[in-house]
Amino acid sequence: MQFREFIDYLDEKKKLLRIKKEVSVEYEISSLMRLLDGKPILFENVSGYDIPVVANVFSSRNLLAEGLKIKPENLIKKMLNAIENPVEPEVKEANGYKLLKSLDDLPILLHYPQDGGKYISSAIIIANDKEYGLNASYHRMMVIDKDKVVMRILPRDFHKYLERGVKEFVICIGNPVSVAIASAISMPTEVNELAIANALYPTHLIKIDGHLATPSEIIMIAEITDEMHDEGPFLDLTETFDIVRKQRVAKIKKIYAKENAIYHALLPGGLEHKTLMGTPKEPTIFYEVSKVCEVKDVYITPGGCSWLHGVVSIKKRNADDGKKAIEAAFRGHKSMKHVFVVDDDIDIHDWKQIEWAMATRFQGDKDMVIKKEKGSSLDPSADPETRLTTKIGFDLTIPWDKEKENFKKPDVPMKLNLDDYL
Repeated sequence: MQFREFIDYLDEKKKLLRIKKEVSVEYEISSLMRLLDGKPILFENVSGYDIPVVANVFSSRNLLAEGLKIKPENLIKKMLNAIENPVEPEVKEANGYKLLKSLDDLPILLHYPQDGGKYISSAIIIANDKEYGLNASYHRMMVIDKDKVVMRILPRDFHKYLERGVKEFVICIGNPVSVAIASAISMPTEVNELAIANALYPTHLIKIDGHLATPSEIIMIAEITDEMHDEGPFLDLTETFDIVRKQRVAKIKKIYAKENAIYHALLPGGLEHKTLMGTPKEPTIFYEVSKVCEVKDVYITPGGCSWLHGVVSIKKRNADDGKKAIEAAFRGHKSMKHVFVVDDDIDIHDWKQIEWAMATRFQGDKDMVIKKEKGSSLDPSADPETRLTTKIGFDLTIPWDKEKENFKKPDVPMKLNLDDYL
């Protein structure tokens, strides 16, 4: 759905919590977002601003699935199909937008006292390269002036575009759910993430000020500069503060907003941040593991910061399937630090069942894969210079040489209707 359409849907289904009391962009909204993490919220009365703030919109897999009009259990298959069968989106002319004066017109949040400044944390950058085409990706932005932001840019596709001479790009806030998901999927440079978004759910693009953009609530035309500026601290997925670095500065040239625009705020380290970053890694893990054994399901766990821990369910048909699945899972998500492989009778969304499998089916001296490799820059315990970390895979599947029935829980002895007893 379009962003506004999804907000209306949540409101209609009574899943949107409306806050009518006047609230401040400095710590108050972020505090309420954290206290109500996982619950979509609309802040109707933001002190000093005409634009309301919406938050926690995509803070669960169920919400992502609702936005795509599918069942949650079909989410990975839907993402895999879109990755394998992208559809180039239709382009329409922009309409219904008005110009704002500066960043001061937007209710950009100050999340934590430790932050380096106000942060735009839900924005998606769309850049266009003559050879590679469109690229959509997330980049946090710290406001340093009414028309300037300093951006955290990792050495990936957008960085490559800038190095190749791309100067202008668009910043989109309040995106369709399909775009929110697709922009977090790691794809080869030549693959257009917006074509994946269109395959997830019909999603057109708009032409605005000579650029292609998503039909988002707020669209900014930006230009990279030669200026460098301190960026950070910023609370990341791990719920620890990232370090301060010199990063590139972008000048905001124009700001377009829809009539009655809604500003999408994303809580750093919150469930929405984790859901949007972690869930799109599940199909890439699923794809790699499916090359070596029969995979049933994949889950990037919130307890592992929705980045560093994953669980894979397989249908074990060979003695070494568990070990093969571990190696493949690490190939599917190179930032993952720990992966747990279980049999298909374990519900990977229930940590009690995973822990039970570890307690009853696992022997540490033979069921672990331990390796020293480059991991995630988000892991505060990894080497800060080399990113070297210890990765561990846990094979929690039933030992191949044992009687399987001895490792399974029995069903309820009788089929009963509890209504007859209560």
